[in-house]
Amino acid sequence: MSAPTRWVYRFDELDTVEQTLGGTWDDVRGLLGGKGANLAEMTRLDIPVPPGFTVTTQACLRYLDGDNTVDQAPAPGSMPAEIWDQVLEALRATEHKLGKVFGDPTTPLLVSCRSGAKFSMPGMMDTVLNIGLNDDTAKGLIDRSGDEHFVYDSYRRLIQMFGTVVLGLRDELFENVLSAARTTRGVASDAELTAADLRGVVARFREIAPQFPTDPYEQLRMAIEAVFRSWNGRRAIDYRTAAGIAHDLGTAVNVQAMVFGNLGEQSATGVAMTRSGATGAPGLEGDFLLNAQGEDVVSGTRATLPIQSLGKVMPRLYAELQEMAGRLEARYHDMQDIEFTIEDGTLWMLQTRDGKRTATAAVRIAVDLANEGLITRATAVRRVSPAQIDFFLHPQLSAVARATAIEEGRLVATGLNVSPGAAVGAVVFDPDTAQRLAADGRKIILVRPETKPDDVHGMLAAQGILTTRGGRTSHAALVARQFGKPAVVGVSALEVDLVGHRALVGDLEIAEGDWVSLDGGTGQVFLGQLDTFVPDISDSWLSTLLSWADDYRRLGVRANADYPVDAQRARANGAEGIGLCRTEHMFFATDRLPLMQKMIMSGSTTERREALDELQPLQRSDFLGLFRAMDGLPVIIRLVDPPLHEFLPTFEELSHRITDAKIRLSAAASLDEIDGLLTRLRHDEDLLGRVEALRESNPMLGLRGVRLALRYPEILQMQVRAIFEAACDALEAGGDPHPEVMVPLTTDAGELAAARTVIDAEAAAVFAERGVSMPYQVGTMVETPRAALTAPKLAAHADFFSVGSNDLTQTTYGLSRDDAETSFLVDYLRTGVYDHDPFTSIDPEGVGALIDLAIDAADLHEGFEVGVCGEHGGDPTSIGWCHEHGLTYVSCSPLRVPVARLAAAQAALSD
Repeated sequence: MSAPTRWVYRFDELDTVEQTLGGTWDDVRGLLGGKGANLAEMTRLDIPVPPGFTVTTQACLRYLDGDNTVDQAPAPGSMPAEIWDQVLEALRATEHKLGKVFGDPTTPLLVSCRSGAKFSMPGMMDTVLNIGLNDDTAKGLIDRSGDEHFVYDSYRRLIQMFGTVVLGLRDELFENVLSAARTTRGVASDAELTAADLRGVVARFREIAPQFPTDPYEQLRMAIEAVFRSWNGRRAIDYRTAAGIAHDLGTAVNVQAMVFGNLGEQSATGVAMTRSGATGAPGLEGDFLLNAQGEDVVSGTRATLPIQSLGKVMPRLYAELQEMAGRLEARYHDMQDIEFTIEDGTLWMLQTRDGKRTATAAVRIAVDLANEGLITRATAVRRVSPAQIDFFLHPQLSAVARATAIEEGRLVATGLNVSPGAAVGAVVFDPDTAQRLAADGRKIILVRPETKPDDVHGMLAAQGILTTRGGRTSHAALVARQFGKPAVVGVSALEVDLVGHRALVGDLEIAEGDWVSLDGGTGQVFLGQLDTFVPDISDSWLSTLLSWADDYRRLGVRANADYPVDAQRARANGAEGIGLCRTEHMFFATDRLPLMQKMIMSGSTTERREALDELQPLQRSDFLGLFRAMDGLPVIIRLVDPPLHEFLPTFEELSHRITDAKIRLSAAASLDEIDGLLTRLRHDEDLLGRVEALRESNPMLGLRGVRLALRYPEILQMQVRAIFEAACDALEAGGDPHPEVMVPLTTDAGELAAARTVIDAEAAAVFAERGVSMPYQVGTMVETPRAALTAPKLAAHADFFSVGSNDLTQTTYGLSRDDAETSFLVDYLRTGVYDHDPFTSIDPEGVGALIDLAIDAADLHEGFEVGVCGEHGGDPTSIGWCHEHGLTYVSCSPLRVPVARLAAAQAALSD
């Protein structure tokens, strides 16, 4: 007969859990939840933890499988008997450790009931404190402690929490009673109410919540069930969806003996991080309150004190807290977020977990921990996510714009700088409205007195978060840091009127819809829309981390850059060359477009060459700038690719202009006006004729790419001459240019052979004219299925392949990305028809299989390189695929280069 399932483990049974699972610490966290696992580990380390036990995540799933869903009212006796029996057994062990008895008026034991999932979800699920209090145990506790104020303060907290969390009553019902009591007494905080006041509050609370059970065991059972059900609450589901946490893990419940931070001025409670969650700087950072319970610190209902102030009022205990923090960092090898309570001069540790942090802090902490020897450099590289690197590069408020706004008096308030970055948007006071407007593409700043877990959907939709209350460990701060949202909290000068949909700063009114700019790095709040900029990463902890990443990665990282300024930025971000220069982008500049149109309008090769002769020096100057910016590194220049009609006005636009000119001509009053209109009319009619001549049924699959180069070889010759003349200029100036010419949209080896003949001849001519020589390469883009299928034949005429993954995805799927994204693609992803967006991450089965063919063909030629230059080159998942399949490099936008460097290193470290 098999042993019965263990649903409950005491904190001092960690060895038993590890022996039972026979797995990793990750398995322990999966069963006990992160909080329960850490409480058990702290107990094993002899850190002072109030005794208790954990009801496992498997018990939660067992309970939820019994259809005890979040929408159902709790039914008496609905917890499975085998779970409840083990709860009672563990409770008796806790009683024995403390010499107290749960529910006994003489020696009453009170417990807390807290959620604790495998992955931290701060504030998303429920907690109930002071379980075990009723009229009898309250009297017994008063007799033992002699502190009636403390007992009734704890009693009213239990009823309020139980009423809102377990019974589903509105919190305002209780808060209104407390507010009336404070007004009657003429005090500002609940702590200032008298014991008599609190007795009256308890009586009123009992009237509001007549269902409140007086049986302590019923309180405990119903609280555990409520925490189980909170796993399926809306806020928890929204949070998990946003954080990428699976929905089938369940939450553990930790039942722990209460210790009290509200026993007087020698008691306190607080939350602290062992390093700054905003910047990563070493040293304790957090908040605490004297004579308070933990919920007071995170709720924002009382003004907290900075954790350093604890060193002044309780220096011995502050030093003890610092020592505990150091031990926990040494054990977990990471910055810790700890909760503590000081009960009448004794420090108790209630929780530790890996702390939430901003992207900036994540990078600095990883580097510092490696430099301190707590982790390896490889671990540091693994620990920072590509998404955090991406956020690290997010815009900041411009210094000029900031100074101007301050001078103009638009700096309206300052709060705590809990999550850096710039956020600019329209003020919204309701999370549902924020979510709705953001879905319509509006930029929103969510403004609240304080955020609660129920607000998380609006917080995730907003550009930034602003609250009037709360500290560095408030709910708003934690969620903002978790999801990279700039946030300013604790702006006490700001008064939020939720009913009137407005905020007041003195006499200034900020209405819903008004624009504000937040600086999460300084805590400043400005009226209006301030300019932003992208920060330089060259001298920072990030540059150190990325230099370590470069030591591990095998995959090269280049940039897609069309102008010298882009190339300079890319190189500053660590690009190892240019993987794609789209020359057609150069022709759209205002000084180039008329010349390009003149070339297209040419009626003969001679006229066309004359126009190209004017374009050639401009192209040469562009290419010289690229070679200088990427001196010593490869520069892949793709020949002009899109259809010629894209450089001309549309048929519809020209038709409208011609009609308008004819109407105005009929009403013209002077000869000069008539001459001007006739000249414009003839020009537009010529353009319309050329547009009609170039018009194609499917332009993206018509005269473009290599086909354009072969149809009009003079265009190809002009571009190639400009490339090699620029390379010669760079070489003669002492530079080290590495030109590589890429032929676009090749589908047949014959096309590439013909184009290469022209390229090699033009290169030879330029070298002969300039009396120099240099190595160069000629390659082609693989962006159609046929190119991949015939890659061995193409490779015979190429030195490299560059996979144009955007077009290859379109041609493989047989769909237009622009059209798909505005019609069915969103529905496909939402309903699971597609398991991922193929335009975001490489499709391994179709597109990936075609790329593999190109890689196989390249392997037959020594030194033959294959890279990916589509937008997939900046996607971490695609980068991992490229590493696994042996590509040479990826190429992405200049701002994504740091992301690609880290993702490539993490792919290598995962081997």
